[in-house]
Amino acid sequence: MLLRWIDTYPIVSIEDPLSENDDEAMARFTAAVGDTIEVVADDFICTSANRIQEVSTAGACNTALIKPNQAGTLTETKAAFEAAQRAGWESIVSARSGGTEDTTIVDLTIGWGAKQLKVGSFARSERMAKWNKGLRIAEYLNQGGGKLAPRESFPWGASLLN
Repeated sequence: MLLRWIDTYPIVSIEDPLSENDDEAMARFTAAVGDTIEVVADDFICTSANRIQEVSTAGACNTALIKPNQAGTLTETKAAFEAAQRAGWESIVSARSGGTEDTTIVDLTIGWGAKQLKVGSFARSERMAKWNKGLRIAEYLNQGGGKLAPRESFPWGASLLN
């Protein structure tokens, strides 16, 4: 069903599409879609460097959802981020629902060079604080000659521009 939807609709990313306990099925799914979409590992990896190494070796997923407060420490979070890089994966740094208005996660995302940040919609003030921090950083980078990652830098990003 998911493969049919991917063929039919302009899906560019799918998070934990199968059971978080079925490494073999996740690897088969990832092989079936190739690099046409982000197959995002969330609960499948739980921001664990060891788990990322294990499942990437098996060919499962191609993108890690990195949650600092899921790993426990920033050191463990950075290790998971680096494990995803070594695996050739993209990373999405993600806030957790019900977080605070602290915007450190935006700084980590930019500082680590992650191309994506997931903070949710504009529904609550803690999300707006993060969106506003990201917009301020983007404005600063643009004024200073720096650039955020363009959509074309994603294997699936070109399809969004057509």
